[in-house]
Amino acid sequence: APLALVRQLSLALEAGGYTDTERAVLQRRITLTAERALRLTTDLTRAERLDDGLFEIEPLNPIVLCEEVADELSPLYAAHDRTIGVKPHRRQLLGLANRELLRRILLNFTDNALHYSLRDAPVYISAQQRQRGAVIRLGVRDYGPAVPANVWQRLMQNLGQPQPLHNRPASSGLGIVVAHEFAAAMGASIGAVRHRDGATFYVDIMTSTQLRLL
Repeated sequence: APLALVRQLSLALEAGGYTDTERAVLQRRITLTAERALRLTTDLTRAERLDDGLFEIEPLNPIVLCEEVADELSPLYAAHDRTIGVKPHRRQLLGLANRELLRRILLNFTDNALHYSLRDAPVYISAQQRQRGAVIRLGVRDYGPAVPANVWQRLMQNLGQPQPLHNRPASSGLGIVVAHEFAAAMGASIGAVRHRDGATFYVDIMTSTQLRLL
């Protein structure tokens, strides 16, 4: 999908008829979309090599990581007239994960959400405790077309395999596959929650016991 969009934008640019401002906007979108394609390609390559290395698990602040991801993707969202934000959390959280793999998972979730969210509905990243504080769930909530129940059930049964959603045509499912591989490599798990007005894709990581000792 990213390469197809780059081609579409390039053809539109070649057709002409744009003001200098409109041309600059198109060029910016081409650049950002190309970066998105490169990010996915890099992630696919990394996923193929997961068995070759050990990934350090360390304590990290999930809210800070959510904010970093939102900041990184804000220009891409703005280029598509979308917004992304982080839901505040009052309590201090400390999780256990490989920082880079967790970051890549959130980038894939937020990248997918960009194409599903409605123009006037922001995408939110959140972190909250689950299972009586034993698990921290980092989720990406989009507000867009609902997925039919039968399609959703098939998605849940094959979460680690590519599967396009017909009412969400921008998705090839590759980002979810990559997220699944990255989560498994560090002992985490991914999942999704279906809403009437969109979906939440999430990754569950263990809570660090260091926070309990503070």
